[in-house]
Amino acid sequence: MSRWECGVMKLTMAGILVALSIVLGKVLSVTVGAFRVSLENLPVILAGIWLGPIVGMAVGVVADLLGSILVGFAINPLITVGAGIIGFVAGLVFHFPSGAKLDKKLALSVAMAHLLGSVIMKSIGLGVYYGYPLPVLLVRIPIYLVTGFVEFLIIRVIAKRVKHF
Repeated sequence: MSRWECGVMKLTMAGILVALSIVLGKVLSVTVGAFRVSLENLPVILAGIWLGPIVGMAVGVVADLLGSILVGFAINPLITVGAGIIGFVAGLVFHFPSGAKLDKKLALSVAMAHLLGSVIMKSIGLGVYYGYPLPVLLVRIPIYLVTGFVEFLIIRVIAKRVKHF
């Protein structure tokens, strides 16, 4: 496969993951109190793992921007940065400990991506732009513990079935 064909395949996969993130985050989400719970970060994490940290970051940013525009949400730059952090960190952490076992790399990638991107950065964005107090934002911790665990399980099933993971 030529370098050009590989680039087209990577771009196509990134576009599919952006679309999947928008559907999971904006169409198939559930609102719990003041928070929207979804698996929108699953494709962003997959992008970071499969396509590398830079593409993972781009998928997170593009999915957040397009998704917000499509459903009429105001764009919150700090939340967009958080989405980019999720893809970047997932890819960076997955590819960094090269000798680690797959399950450990996946778990660490998902956990660090959510800790830095969702729990910290997106919570800062919610606090700064919408005035949510810290106690309300602390509810995001158990939400992302459960969401991250579900995403880890889904990615693990995919990893066991895909040859080039």
